[in-house]
Amino acid sequence: MRLTKFSHSCVRLEHDGGVIVIDPGSLSEREALDGVDSVLITHEHFDHLNVDALADALGKRPAIEVYTHPDVMGKLGDLADAAKPVVPGHEFTAAGLRVRAYGGLHAIIHPELPRVANVGFFVEAPDGDGGVYHPGDSFDVPTDARVDTLFVPVAGPWLKLAEAVEFVRQVAPRRAYAMHEAVLNETGFMVTDNNMANLVRTEYARLEPGRQIEL
Repeated sequence: MRLTKFSHSCVRLEHDGGVIVIDPGSLSEREALDGVDSVLITHEHFDHLNVDALADALGKRPAIEVYTHPDVMGKLGDLADAAKPVVPGHEFTAAGLRVRAYGGLHAIIHPELPRVANVGFFVEAPDGDGGVYHPGDSFDVPTDARVDTLFVPVAGPWLKLAEAVEFVRQVAPRRAYAMHEAVLNETGFMVTDNNMANLVRTEYARLEPGRQIEL
């Protein structure tokens, strides 16, 4: 399985001709959607969902399937017909790969702000041994999945670094890659990368946009 990390929280997975893209938001490159078969959207925020980019992709490939929480489907407008509802506990097949949904709610930004729905996605490896977990904007731990590759949010108005560290330690993946990092500047990258690498107790890296990894 080939993994490509695009900007912020967008991840592309390819296997045997099938393509899954998770969270192609407004801060990520539209090329992430080229040739996509299935799009997984964790929640409704603009940095995880770009309706215009999704409409362009569906215009080119009408057979694209979109998987997201029912609350997000109302944000898709005319594209809602292409979407399939997913809630925590659901299992489904997307682009030939098994996927399980976890979580339920976005992490707390502030007690006075309502929490929106958020589902994390575990994409099982083709051989069924381990897989990739993308939590969206949450630190929900997939307790019944063996996560080889974890994407960990490292910056944003809803988190602090200690939470990101503890999340990685709880999941205990073979490797962890940074996501939700577009809000950082170069100084932020330096501080965050150094602390994460020193504290998470597993292999950790921040991938530059467009970087490909063979899993």
